[in-house]
Amino acid sequence: MQTNPVSPTTLASSVIAVPPLARNADFSLNHQQNARIIRYLEAGGVTTLLYGGNAALAHITQGDYAQLLALLVETAADSSLVIPSVGPTYGMMMDQAVLLREFAFPTVMVLPTRDGVTSDGVATGVRRFVEALGRPAVLYIKYDGYIEVDAVRRLVEDKLLSGIKYAIEQDDPLEDHYLKRLVDAVGSQQIVSGMGEQPAVAHMRHFQLAGFTSGCVCVAPRLSTLMLRALQTGDYDRAEQIRGTFRPLEDLRTVKHPVRVLHAAVALAGVAQTGPLPPLLSEVDPNDVPQVQAAARELLEADG
Repeated sequence: MQTNPVSPTTLASSVIAVPPLARNADFSLNHQQNARIIRYLEAGGVTTLLYGGNAALAHITQGDYAQLLALLVETAADSSLVIPSVGPTYGMMMDQAVLLREFAFPTVMVLPTRDGVTSDGVATGVRRFVEALGRPAVLYIKYDGYIEVDAVRRLVEDKLLSGIKYAIEQDDPLEDHYLKRLVDAVGSQQIVSGMGEQPAVAHMRHFQLAGFTSGCVCVAPRLSTLMLRALQTGDYDRAEQIRGTFRPLEDLRTVKHPVRVLHAAVALAGVAQTGPLPPLLSEVDPNDVPQVQAAARELLEADG
Protein backbone atom coordinates (compact mmCIF):
# COMPACT_ATOMS: atom_id res chain seq x y z
CA MET A 1 0.00 0.00 0.00
CA GLN A 2 1.26 3.46 -0.90
CA THR A 3 2.02 5.63 2.11
CA ASN A 4 3.45 8.71 0.39
CA PRO A 5 1.59 12.01 0.77
CA VAL A 6 -1.22 12.48 -1.75
CA SER A 7 -0.49 15.06 -4.45
CA PRO A 8 -2.35 16.34 -7.54
CA THR A 9 -0.24 13.88 -9.54
CA THR A 10 -1.53 11.05 -7.37
CA LEU A 11 -5.15 12.13 -7.86
CA ALA A 12 -4.67 12.15 -11.63
CA SER A 13 -2.80 8.85 -11.85
CA SER A 14 -5.82 6.53 -11.68
CA VAL A 15 -9.57 6.37 -11.75
CA ILE A 16 -10.50 6.52 -8.07
CA ALA A 17 -12.53 3.37 -7.48
CA VAL A 18 -15.24 3.47 -4.81
CA PRO A 19 -15.92 -0.24 -4.20
CA PRO A 20 -18.70 -1.96 -2.30
CA LEU A 21 -17.78 -3.87 0.84
CA ALA A 22 -18.37 -7.62 0.70
CA ARG A 23 -19.97 -9.15 3.78
CA ASN A 24 -20.88 -12.61 5.04
CA ALA A 25 -24.46 -13.61 5.80
CA ASP A 26 -24.01 -12.43 9.43
CA PHE A 27 -22.81 -8.99 8.15
CA SER A 28 -19.18 -9.65 9.15
CA LEU A 29 -16.51 -8.72 6.61
CA ASN A 30 -15.76 -11.28 3.92
CA HIS A 31 -11.99 -11.05 3.56
CA GLN A 32 -11.76 -13.36 0.54
CA GLN A 33 -14.39 -11.58 -1.53
CA ASN A 34 -13.10 -8.10 -0.66
CA ALA A 35 -9.67 -9.25 -1.79
CA ARG A 36 -11.21 -10.43 -5.08
CA ILE A 37 -12.62 -6.95 -5.72
CA ILE A 38 -9.27 -5.32 -4.95
CA ARG A 39 -7.33 -7.73 -7.15
CA TYR A 40 -9.81 -7.28 -10.00
CA LEU A 41 -9.45 -3.49 -9.87
CA GLU A 42 -5.67 -3.63 -9.66
CA ALA A 43 -5.50 -6.04 -12.60
CA GLY A 44 -7.58 -3.56 -14.58
CA GLY A 45 -5.11 -0.74 -13.99
CA VAL A 46 -6.75 0.96 -11.01
CA THR A 47 -4.29 2.05 -8.32
CA THR A 48 -6.50 4.22 -6.09
CA LEU A 49 -9.29 2.73 -3.96
CA LEU A 50 -11.61 4.88 -1.86
CA TYR A 51 -13.83 3.13 0.68
CA GLY A 52 -16.80 5.35 1.50
CA GLY A 53 -20.47 5.53 0.54
CA ASN A 54 -20.58 2.45 -1.69
CA ALA A 55 -19.00 0.48 1.15
CA ALA A 56 -21.78 1.74 3.47
CA LEU A 57 -19.19 2.93 5.98
CA ALA A 58 -21.73 5.27 7.54
CA HIS A 59 -23.22 2.12 9.12
CA ILE A 60 -20.06 0.27 10.13
CA THR A 61 -19.33 -0.74 13.72
CA GLN A 62 -16.07 0.19 15.42
CA GLY A 63 -15.05 -3.46 15.56
CA ASP A 64 -15.65 -3.99 11.85
CA TYR A 65 -13.92 -0.70 11.07
CA ALA A 66 -10.71 -1.85 12.77
CA GLN A 67 -10.90 -5.14 10.85
CA LEU A 68 -11.47 -3.28 7.58
CA LEU A 69 -8.38 -1.11 8.06
CA ALA A 70 -6.26 -4.19 8.69
CA LEU A 71 -7.78 -6.01 5.70
CA LEU A 72 -7.02 -3.10 3.36
CA VAL A 73 -3.42 -2.81 4.52
CA GLU A 74 -2.85 -6.54 4.17
CA THR A 75 -4.56 -6.90 0.77
CA ALA A 76 -3.74 -3.86 -1.36
CA ALA A 77 -0.70 -4.00 -3.62
CA ASP A 78 2.37 -1.96 -2.74
CA SER A 79 1.57 0.38 -5.66
CA SER A 80 -2.05 1.03 -4.61
CA LEU A 81 -3.27 4.03 -2.68
CA VAL A 82 -6.12 3.14 -0.30
CA ILE A 83 -8.29 5.84 1.24
CA PRO A 84 -10.72 4.83 4.00
CA SER A 85 -13.50 7.15 5.14
CA VAL A 86 -14.70 8.36 8.52
CA GLY A 87 -17.98 9.68 9.84
CA PRO A 88 -20.37 11.06 8.90
CA THR A 89 -21.02 12.14 12.49
CA TYR A 90 -18.40 14.03 14.48
CA GLY A 91 -18.36 11.39 17.21
CA MET A 92 -17.66 8.62 14.70
CA MET A 93 -14.91 10.70 13.07
CA MET A 94 -13.07 11.23 16.32
CA ASP A 95 -13.46 7.64 17.53
CA GLN A 96 -12.21 6.36 14.18
CA ALA A 97 -9.23 8.75 14.28
CA VAL A 98 -7.96 6.77 17.28
CA LEU A 99 -8.01 3.54 15.24
CA LEU A 100 -6.54 5.16 12.13
CA ARG A 101 -3.47 6.38 14.02
CA GLU A 102 -2.35 2.74 14.18
CA PHE A 103 -2.15 2.55 10.37
CA ALA A 104 -0.19 4.37 7.66
CA PHE A 105 -2.99 5.53 5.36
CA PRO A 106 -1.72 8.87 3.99
CA THR A 107 -5.18 10.42 3.89
CA VAL A 108 -8.77 9.72 4.92
CA MET A 109 -12.05 10.99 3.49
CA VAL A 110 -14.71 12.61 5.68
CA LEU A 111 -18.17 11.37 4.71
CA PRO A 112 -20.78 14.13 4.28
CA THR A 113 -24.24 14.38 5.83
CA ARG A 114 -27.19 16.70 5.29
CA ASP A 115 -28.38 16.54 8.88
CA GLY A 116 -27.30 18.60 11.87
CA VAL A 117 -24.48 20.52 10.18
CA THR A 118 -23.52 24.09 9.32
CA SER A 119 -20.74 25.31 7.03
CA ASP A 120 -18.58 26.62 9.87
CA GLY A 121 -19.32 23.50 11.89
CA VAL A 122 -18.19 21.23 9.06
CA ALA A 123 -14.97 23.21 8.67
CA THR A 124 -14.28 23.02 12.41
CA GLY A 125 -15.02 19.29 12.49
CA VAL A 126 -12.65 18.59 9.59
CA ARG A 127 -9.98 20.74 11.20
CA ARG A 128 -10.24 18.93 14.54
CA PHE A 129 -10.26 15.53 12.88
CA VAL A 130 -7.10 16.34 10.90
CA GLU A 131 -5.40 17.63 14.05
CA ALA A 132 -6.34 14.43 15.90
CA LEU A 133 -5.14 12.17 13.07
CA GLY A 134 -2.05 14.14 12.14
CA ARG A 135 -2.68 13.73 8.40
CA PRO A 136 -4.69 15.74 5.84
CA ALA A 137 -8.19 14.67 4.83
CA VAL A 138 -10.21 14.40 1.65
CA LEU A 139 -13.22 16.72 1.82
CA TYR A 140 -16.37 15.26 0.23
CA ILE A 141 -18.75 18.00 -0.98
CA LYS A 142 -22.05 16.36 -1.91
CA TYR A 143 -24.84 18.70 -0.83
CA ASP A 144 -25.75 22.32 -1.51
CA GLY A 145 -25.08 24.42 1.57
CA TYR A 146 -22.80 21.81 3.14
CA ILE A 147 -19.74 24.07 3.25
CA GLU A 148 -19.10 27.53 1.82
CA VAL A 149 -16.27 28.13 -0.65
CA ASP A 150 -14.44 30.49 1.72
CA ALA A 151 -14.41 27.80 4.41
CA VAL A 152 -12.92 25.31 1.93
CA ARG A 153 -10.31 27.86 0.88
CA ARG A 154 -9.18 28.30 4.49
CA LEU A 155 -8.83 24.53 4.94
CA VAL A 156 -6.71 24.36 1.76
CA GLU A 157 -4.56 27.34 2.78
CA ASP A 158 -3.91 25.69 6.15
CA LYS A 159 -2.82 22.50 4.33
CA LEU A 160 -5.51 20.40 5.99
CA LEU A 161 -6.80 18.83 2.76
CA SER A 162 -5.17 16.33 0.42
CA GLY A 163 -8.04 16.51 -2.05
CA ILE A 164 -11.68 17.38 -2.62
CA LYS A 165 -14.31 14.99 -3.97
CA TYR A 166 -16.97 17.13 -5.64
CA ALA A 167 -20.40 15.57 -6.16
CA ILE A 168 -23.18 18.17 -6.06
CA GLU A 169 -25.61 17.08 -8.77
CA GLN A 170 -26.72 19.70 -11.30
CA ASP A 171 -29.24 19.48 -14.13
CA ASP A 172 -26.44 20.69 -16.38
CA PRO A 173 -22.93 20.00 -15.05
CA LEU A 174 -21.59 22.85 -17.20
CA GLU A 175 -23.81 25.33 -15.34
CA ASP A 176 -22.32 24.85 -11.89
CA HIS A 177 -21.72 28.16 -10.17
CA TYR A 178 -20.51 26.63 -6.92
CA LEU A 179 -17.89 24.51 -8.71
CA LYS A 180 -16.70 27.52 -10.70
CA ARG A 181 -16.26 29.54 -7.50
CA LEU A 182 -14.52 26.59 -5.83
CA VAL A 183 -12.06 26.19 -8.71
CA ASP A 184 -11.41 29.94 -8.72
CA ALA A 185 -10.71 29.83 -4.98
CA VAL A 186 -8.53 26.72 -4.62
CA GLY A 187 -7.56 25.66 -8.14
CA SER A 188 -8.70 22.57 -10.01
CA GLN A 189 -5.88 20.09 -9.42
CA GLN A 190 -6.94 19.14 -5.89
CA ILE A 191 -10.52 18.48 -6.97
CA VAL A 192 -11.88 15.28 -8.51
CA SER A 193 -15.29 14.73 -10.04
CA GLY A 194 -17.17 12.55 -7.58
CA MET A 195 -20.17 11.12 -9.46
CA GLY A 196 -18.82 8.46 -11.79
CA GLU A 197 -18.33 8.58 -15.53
CA GLN A 198 -21.46 10.56 -16.44
CA PRO A 199 -20.44 14.14 -15.40
CA ALA A 200 -16.70 13.43 -15.62
CA VAL A 201 -16.36 14.67 -19.21
CA ALA A 202 -17.88 18.03 -18.37
CA HIS A 203 -15.95 18.33 -15.11
CA MET A 204 -12.56 17.44 -16.56
CA ARG A 205 -12.95 19.17 -19.92
CA HIS A 206 -14.51 22.45 -18.82
CA PHE A 207 -13.38 22.79 -15.18
CA GLN A 208 -10.03 20.96 -15.59
CA LEU A 209 -10.61 18.75 -12.56
CA ALA A 210 -7.81 16.30 -11.79
CA GLY A 211 -9.76 13.06 -12.30
CA PHE A 212 -12.91 11.25 -11.28
CA THR A 213 -14.24 8.67 -8.85
CA SER A 214 -16.31 5.72 -10.01
CA GLY A 215 -18.36 2.87 -8.62
CA CYS A 216 -18.99 1.15 -11.95
CA VAL A 217 -15.22 0.91 -12.44
CA CYS A 218 -15.60 -2.12 -10.16
CA VAL A 219 -17.30 -3.86 -13.10
CA ALA A 220 -15.26 -2.34 -15.95
CA PRO A 221 -11.87 -1.11 -14.67
CA ARG A 222 -10.11 -1.20 -18.05
CA LEU A 223 -12.83 0.77 -19.79
CA SER A 224 -13.01 3.39 -17.05
CA THR A 225 -9.23 3.75 -17.15
CA LEU A 226 -9.35 4.23 -20.93
CA MET A 227 -11.90 7.00 -20.39
CA LEU A 228 -9.63 8.77 -17.91
CA ARG A 229 -6.71 8.60 -20.32
CA ALA A 230 -8.89 9.87 -23.19
CA LEU A 231 -9.91 12.88 -21.11
CA GLN A 232 -6.33 13.58 -20.10
CA THR A 233 -5.17 13.52 -23.72
CA GLY A 234 -8.09 15.57 -25.08
CA ASP A 235 -9.75 12.70 -26.94
CA TYR A 236 -13.22 13.82 -25.94
CA ASP A 237 -15.06 11.85 -28.64
CA ARG A 238 -13.59 8.63 -27.29
CA ALA A 239 -14.40 9.68 -23.73
CA GLU A 240 -18.02 10.36 -24.70
CA GLN A 241 -18.27 7.00 -26.42
CA ILE A 242 -17.05 5.21 -23.30
CA ARG A 243 -19.32 7.31 -21.09
CA GLY A 244 -22.28 6.02 -23.08
CA THR A 245 -21.24 2.43 -22.40
CA PHE A 246 -21.49 3.05 -18.65
CA ARG A 247 -24.82 4.83 -18.88
CA PRO A 248 -27.29 1.90 -18.65
CA LEU A 249 -25.92 0.73 -15.31
CA GLU A 250 -25.49 4.30 -14.05
CA ASP A 251 -29.08 5.13 -14.99
CA LEU A 252 -30.27 2.17 -12.91
CA ARG A 253 -28.17 3.43 -10.01
CA THR A 254 -29.76 6.85 -10.33
CA VAL A 255 -33.32 5.53 -10.45
CA LYS A 256 -33.14 2.56 -8.07
CA HIS A 257 -30.40 3.52 -5.55
CA PRO A 258 -26.68 3.99 -6.24
CA VAL A 259 -25.30 1.89 -3.38
CA ARG A 260 -27.81 -0.96 -3.65
CA VAL A 261 -27.48 -1.31 -7.41
CA LEU A 262 -23.68 -1.27 -7.43
CA HIS A 263 -23.55 -3.79 -4.56
CA ALA A 264 -25.75 -6.13 -6.60
CA ALA A 265 -24.05 -5.40 -9.93
CA VAL A 266 -20.60 -6.44 -8.75
CA ALA A 267 -22.04 -9.80 -7.67
CA LEU A 268 -24.30 -10.26 -10.73
CA ALA A 269 -21.37 -9.54 -13.06
CA GLY A 270 -19.40 -12.31 -11.34
CA VAL A 271 -16.64 -10.06 -10.01
CA ALA A 272 -17.18 -11.10 -6.37
CA GLN A 273 -19.91 -12.21 -4.01
CA THR A 274 -20.78 -9.04 -2.12
CA GLY A 275 -23.28 -10.60 0.31
CA PRO A 276 -25.90 -8.62 2.20
CA LEU A 277 -26.01 -4.88 2.75
CA PRO A 278 -25.99 -3.84 6.40
CA PRO A 279 -29.01 -2.27 8.04
CA LEU A 280 -30.11 0.56 7.54
CA LEU A 281 -29.89 -0.44 3.85
CA SER A 282 -31.65 -3.27 2.03
CA GLU A 283 -31.11 -5.34 -1.09
CA VAL A 284 -32.21 -4.48 -4.62
CA ASP A 285 -35.84 -5.38 -5.23
CA PRO A 286 -36.01 -8.88 -6.78
CA ASN A 287 -38.07 -7.43 -9.65
CA ASP A 288 -35.13 -5.18 -10.54
CA VAL A 289 -32.47 -7.90 -10.50
CA PRO A 290 -32.85 -8.91 -14.18
CA GLN A 291 -32.28 -5.30 -15.33
CA VAL A 292 -29.26 -4.86 -13.07
CA GLN A 293 -27.81 -8.19 -14.15
CA ALA A 294 -28.24 -7.40 -17.85
CA ALA A 295 -26.63 -3.96 -17.52
CA ALA A 296 -23.77 -5.28 -15.39
CA ARG A 297 -22.96 -8.15 -17.74
CA GLU A 298 -23.16 -5.89 -20.80
CA LEU A 299 -20.67 -3.53 -19.18
CA LEU A 300 -18.42 -6.42 -18.16
CA GLU A 301 -18.43 -7.70 -21.74
CA ALA A 302 -17.54 -4.24 -23.04
CA ASP A 303 -14.59 -4.20 -20.65
CA GLY A 304 -13.12 -7.16 -22.48
